[in-house]
Amino acid sequence: MEHFISIFEHHSYLILFAVIVLELIAIPISGEFFMSYAGYFVFQGKMDYTLALLTTIAAGGIGITITYWIGRMGGYRLIEKYGKYVHLGPKTYNKTAAWMERSGSKLLLFAYFIPGIRHFTGYVSGISKMPYRTFFIPAYIGASLWGICFITLGKILGPRWEDFHKSAGRYLIIIILVLALVLGALLAYRFYKNQIKSFFVRLLNRIMSYFRTIRATKVFLIGLTLALLGMIILMLGLAQDYLYNEFTQFNEVTAYIVHSIFQTGWISSMRRLLVLQSPIVFSVLIIITILAIWRKGRNRWLEGLLLTITILGAHIYHNAILHGLSYFHFVGKEAATRSPAFPDEKATITIIIYGTCLFLTLRHLKNTYIQFVGPILGILLLLCVAISNIALYHVLPSDIAGGYVYGAVWMFLNFLLFEMLRLTISK
Repeated sequence: MEHFISIFEHHSYLILFAVIVLELIAIPISGEFFMSYAGYFVFQGKMDYTLALLTTIAAGGIGITITYWIGRMGGYRLIEKYGKYVHLGPKTYNKTAAWMERSGSKLLLFAYFIPGIRHFTGYVSGISKMPYRTFFIPAYIGASLWGICFITLGKILGPRWEDFHKSAGRYLIIIILVLALVLGALLAYRFYKNQIKSFFVRLLNRIMSYFRTIRATKVFLIGLTLALLGMIILMLGLAQDYLYNEFTQFNEVTAYIVHSIFQTGWISSMRRLLVLQSPIVFSVLIIITILAIWRKGRNRWLEGLLLTITILGAHIYHNAILHGLSYFHFVGKEAATRSPAFPDEKATITIIIYGTCLFLTLRHLKNTYIQFVGPILGILLLLCVAISNIALYHVLPSDIAGGYVYGAVWMFLNFLLFEMLRLTISK
């Protein structure tokens, strides 16, 4: 590997291109390593960012296209005769083919990020006689996402590349894929706004109609129960990681990426976002929710009680969590280095207030489109607030994640108990 790196320093673009093509043909070379190393060279000024991206995208597209046409012309007999030389035996082929059958061309968008799959999707696509026009677009989009992720990873990590490139890879992939999906959704909404609105309204009406036939209340209770159980499992997992002091790498990688991407030019926007955590905004949000409850006229006292207990009990609940975790100070290792602010109180209060107000405001709306979009916008808002806290005040990412998860447990627990109380009273 050191010999390859030495050559890479002198023939960066050519080696980058060759390595990616060879890996996609199923030669055991780490294209991801060389792409992130190329990003490190971009940081050092030894390579051009745009040219490195174009090299990666072209190499990924050409590599997977070569394997497509090899599979298309050779068929399954090629796998039987030569598959063992590229670790593509009948067993691996059948596994990949099953994935392709379930996912179709959509798998090509993300196959590059799946070790043991990206090397063979081209062969399988060709052997299965997938039309080239169906294959071409997702294959090249996937190559673009793959290249952007790892070139950008090396560029962002810069001098910490050697320390972080393996562990940071999965975090950056998730971030970039989420951003790509959000950007794609915004562009689609901009150009096809009316069609998208009408589609989701029809879809949600059908879903609600179906739920009414099997008693919507039961479905709602089951949904709340599953959400609560999921949050409890996540809460216990975070508690274990906290007690055994296993957040160090997650905190370092996440904080480094946030500080690298969101630099001084974003400070004013981030400060405006953090206003959303101020007592004034919380008070306005609560007042709007009270007015919405009063206007709806149904179960006013019960929903008002839910709002009061959930929000007023948030601080008591958070202190109880801190007190409970302190009982396990003897568990795990290096207790002195644990964060005393886990779970973060502001994050806990924020998700409880926003979640409860959103729930009470949206649950009786007849506009199913708003009911669908509201929670998604709420999650994005919480994510932006979390990033702002990490960037401006150096709050540990694990503390914020803990605050959101522990707050969600309290919130869903109250939702479930009050919904059961409402059913008991109505009977």
